[in-house]
Amino acid sequence: MPKLVFKDSGKVIENPDEIKSFLSKYGVLYDQWGVDRLPQKLIEDYNLTEEEQQQIIDAYKEELEKLKAEKGYITEDIVVLHEGTPNLEALLEKFKREHHHTDDEVRFVVHGSGVFPLKLDGEVVEVWVEAGDLIVVPAGTRHWFELDENRKIKCIRVFKTPAGWEAIYDENCKATMND
Repeated sequence: MPKLVFKDSGKVIENPDEIKSFLSKYGVLYDQWGVDRLPQKLIEDYNLTEEEQQQIIDAYKEELEKLKAEKGYITEDIVVLHEGTPNLEALLEKFKREHHHTDDEVRFVVHGSGVFPLKLDGEVVEVWVEAGDLIVVPAGTRHWFELDENRKIKCIRVFKTPAGWEAIYDENCKATMND
């Protein structure tokens, strides 16, 4: 179940409409597109061919085209993280360092789950996402990402430019969701 966890107060929000409403105050887009239109193989398989990856993207063509038109995005791809991912631990170490981007970070979760801790008004708010959830973290928003106990996630990523999505780290800020 998607949820927000406020690290300072311990408050939890689990209602998707309340999650969407709260995050929208900070320019964070949260929505649920569902995964019911995908065949089970495309949902659960983490070793997808290019053709299978394109089938997933094509299944969400309408939503992706609308998002691209509204936000100026130009391209999308599929990213998978799981126990079989080469250098998984090194990647996760990089992702869990607090950073921001000059472009939005857009993820639609096809399968699996994870946590996007965001710094909003100085407080860390964890956005727990799962299959069917869309999150758009606006450019400049301090955040990081961690896999949850399931240790796998498959997402559609959407970009304006690959260069704009590069992480910008502040070496004086090393907070993680475990701090």
